[in-house]
Amino acid sequence: MSLATAIRTAPGTTPASGSAVPDAARGAKAGSAAGARSLRPAIALQIAGALLWLPQAGLLALAVAGLVRGEGLADMVLPAGAFALLGVVRALLEAAGSRLAFRTARGELMRLRAAAAEALALGSPLDTRRPASGLVASALAEQAEAVVPYLSRFVPARRRATLVPLAILACVLPFSWVAALILAVAAPLIPLFMALIGWRAKAASEAQLIELGGMNAFLLDRLRGLSTIRSFGAVEATATRLRADAESLRQRTMAVLRIAFLSSAVLELFSALGVAMVAVYVGFHLLGTIGFGSWGRDFGLGEGLFILLVAPAFFEPLRELSAAWHDRAAGQAALEAIEALAGEGARIVGTDEAMPSRGGHALAVRLDHVRFRHAGQPALLFDDLSLDIAPGEHVALFAPSGAGKSSVLALVAGLVAPEGGRVSVDGEAMDAGSAARLRAPMAYIGQQPHIFAGTLRSNVSLGRADVDAGAAGRALVAARLGKVAGVRGPAPIGEGGRGLSGGEALRLALARLAATPQARLVLADEPTAHLDSGTAREVGDALIELAQGRTLIVATHDPALAARMDRVIRLDHAAQQQGVQEQGA
Repeated sequence: MSLATAIRTAPGTTPASGSAVPDAARGAKAGSAAGARSLRPAIALQIAGALLWLPQAGLLALAVAGLVRGEGLADMVLPAGAFALLGVVRALLEAAGSRLAFRTARGELMRLRAAAAEALALGSPLDTRRPASGLVASALAEQAEAVVPYLSRFVPARRRATLVPLAILACVLPFSWVAALILAVAAPLIPLFMALIGWRAKAASEAQLIELGGMNAFLLDRLRGLSTIRSFGAVEATATRLRADAESLRQRTMAVLRIAFLSSAVLELFSALGVAMVAVYVGFHLLGTIGFGSWGRDFGLGEGLFILLVAPAFFEPLRELSAAWHDRAAGQAALEAIEALAGEGARIVGTDEAMPSRGGHALAVRLDHVRFRHAGQPALLFDDLSLDIAPGEHVALFAPSGAGKSSVLALVAGLVAPEGGRVSVDGEAMDAGSAARLRAPMAYIGQQPHIFAGTLRSNVSLGRADVDAGAAGRALVAARLGKVAGVRGPAPIGEGGRGLSGGEALRLALARLAATPQARLVLADEPTAHLDSGTAREVGDALIELAQGRTLIVATHDPALAARMDRVIRLDHAAQQQGVQEQGA
């Protein structure tokens, strides 16, 4: 299997486009602003629907005033018909706006998820700061859902709360400056107190999401190591820890809900006081007790009723904003979580864009004075490391665990960029412009190759159009899995290789190599680790046989496998400072 295919089919990732990773990160970071812009049509429909209450309230007030003056029911037909028609239009506009807002928010969430997944897919596997898979799954699958109510409810509610009260205030002001003043004074108190409460709500939501992500990561890690936990009798301790985490999450969730209820109570208090004060003023003015506040003239029953009808509507957008206030805190916390996933970190050089093969000859590899350190680590792993591997040569990188063998393979594959020096393949430097082309003829075999749920043949082809059932079958035979394939037939294997032994899983990875004839450089990372001597020899035989005519670089601490290579390059601390130590096979 070519290295580019391995990157594109890595579990938990999505195919990446040709865009650079910083573009993906910026896409996630700009999610809130971009989402607000895309919601403008939906917000316009909702605002138009809300403002239709003004002519409805005017018609209703005129009709009631006409009945008081003695007009008959026949005179009410036209106002009633217009009122009903406006009501239907208002309902349609608000429904259309809500539907459009939800669809837009869902589309924006898909875009943010794709941007974060692209950034994760192009992150270097050597980056020790990569988030845990449980945290990633929690952020993208669960926490990210909070973006939808944030964009579809809170953002439109915030815009309505800004524009609709101003329009109502402009309609009330010509009738009574006192009523307009009461509304204008009561309105700012609501967002002021809600903002104070919102700061605490945002912090509580962030703490809740962190707790949820940590619990998911812990649960996933323990599920993966369930057999080990049972072997050491740590089931009860694990269950106790999980119960404690669940209780902590419950407490944080209840804290968020308490703050949400508090914000609603604040809104109801001030809106009720505002409407009550307007009603008292209008009532006393109609009774003649209060004669000021109406621009030197008395307003009648129609004008007073209109003011009373629109006063509750003045606070309605603020009430909706309060109901969506918790969505703001959770949504912003979710956006920050997605933004963190698409943040800066060590990246794969270039992109995984599909490129044509470079030809049928084996590739040369050269490292010139390479300096490298792991992301976030102060100490250099390599300082002035130089290697020169001829085309078609089989080389073993021999060293104990932790000496940097896997890092050398990652540098050759462009899975991480060196801090200094140059990595070249077939005479061409590995950089952002050439990485995809240079990776096309490479094949990578890891210590624990990922096995997908499916048949053996589907795990060989990996959806590649040029690998049909016949080619997959021949590759299985070449990797010495013919008998296993004959016994299992079309029976599927489980995710992660359940149903296969460790040696069979590695031979399946070799079958992927056998089905990739265009691979001219094979990188194998500890292919015989954790295998018994007999199985390790079988895997080594198959690897060397499949690597004939290709350049092979094997990272290993197995002396038996290293001795079968053309050359052994020993990596140790002294050699990393002054080059390498080499010896013949």
